[in-house]
Amino acid sequence: MITLAMVVEYDGTDFSGWQIQPNASTVQESLQNAWKKITGQKISIIGSGRTDSGVHSFGQVASANLEQILIPEEKVAFALNSILPKTIRIKNAKYLNFEFHSRFDAVSREYVYYLGWHLNVFNRRIIGEQNREIDFHKLSEIAPIFLGKNDFTSLSKNNPDIKNNICIIEESNWTKLEHNIFKYHIKSNHFLYGMVRAIVGVMIDYSAGKISKEEIEYMLQNPKREYNFTFAKPNGLYLYRVNYNTEINEILYS
Repeated sequence: MITLAMVVEYDGTDFSGWQIQPNASTVQESLQNAWKKITGQKISIIGSGRTDSGVHSFGQVASANLEQILIPEEKVAFALNSILPKTIRIKNAKYLNFEFHSRFDAVSREYVYYLGWHLNVFNRRIIGEQNREIDFHKLSEIAPIFLGKNDFTSLSKNNPDIKNNICIIEESNWTKLEHNIFKYHIKSNHFLYGMVRAIVGVMIDYSAGKISKEEIEYMLQNPKREYNFTFAKPNGLYLYRVNYNTEINEILYS
């Protein structure tokens, strides 16, 4: 058994997320259809995470088990990119002669969120737009509160497939790209459904004076889905990178 491993970039604007759904266009379905069209093989391509409708990716990692190799490794990315929608691109593709699962073998994931206001007609599709100016100092001030080990039930949506709501946040910081565009970066061993959008939304509320630091601390210390806060828009969110052990990282990202 050979494992196909790929790093996939996509603009999620016109997709109903990663995972296959009835009567909806998804990234997973597009990849599987492209592979079948080229090889005649019907395979199941597993993503490292199920990005929501409208969410993008710089570095989704996907894997699939193959019974035989029908495309040379060096031609996989070119072949798939030639027939995939222009909003999906294979950045790297490798054949592995050992077991690898893009989701279960991940040791951490990184997301970025682009936030802005007074956007132009081009970037408002790929940046979470606000209707007022955002205080960068306030965002930077509150970002470290999420670092460390916490139960993020309060800052997520219910997903019956997720059994562990404890996450260890390693990085949480903001960068100012332009006077009206900021970038948030977060890295964790584990993410819950809707968690990054919830965290960004709470920070937006904090910057607007709608919620205090003490209230955010209380939400983390008393996990339950009964708090009121704003979820950030999906179009500003990107799966940035998925990290594995050193051997896999060197194969995927070299």
